[in-house]
Order: sequence, then structure tokens, then C-alpha cells
Amino acid sequence: MSLTHYLVVSAMLFAIGAYGVLTRRNAIAVLMGVELMLNAANLNFLAFWRFLQPASMEPQVFVLIGLTVAAADTAVGMAIVLNVYRNFGVIEVERISTMKG
Repeated sequence: MSLTHYLVVSAMLFAIGAYGVLTRRNAIAVLMGVELMLNAANLNFLAFWRFLQPASMEPQVFVLIGLTVAAADTAVGMAIVLNVYRNFGVIEVERISTMKG
């Protein structure tokens, strides 16, 4: 497999994630789209590391930081979603933006 194959898969993951973020009304689906986009970026880091500079370790560190950010994003996002659901009883993004607490 060449670098192009990895980049195509990464672009497809990013496109699916962006589609999920832009079209879904459910807050959990939006968070899943963001996670797909972060994983696509991590795949790009690893693909370029593998084919361009396999001796250096910096891209692996960036991927670990990216995974940590993704985990923190999920934890904070789910806490917000649970709090919004507790207050409003709904997790649809469009309805939440029009409600007043």
C-alpha cells in the first residue's frame, strides 16, 4: 500500500466526519463526527511518518497528543450533552439553541 491509499482513506474519514457534523441534529452524532475528523488527522500524521521519515518519533508523539485531545473532547462533550439533557430533556442541537434556560 502506498501513501496515496492512506491519504484517500483519511480524506474519506474526514469527509464522513464533516458530513456528520454539518448535517446531524443530534449532539452525540455531532461529537462522533468530530472524533472521525480527529482520527483522520491522526491517520495522516502516521501515514506521512511511515513514508517520509520513519526514523523520527515526533509524529507518534503528535498522534498521542491528538488521541489525548480526542479523549478529553469526548469526556467534556458528553458531560455537556448530559447536562443539557438533564436541563432541557432533549439533545437536538437546533432545538437547544432556541431554548432559554
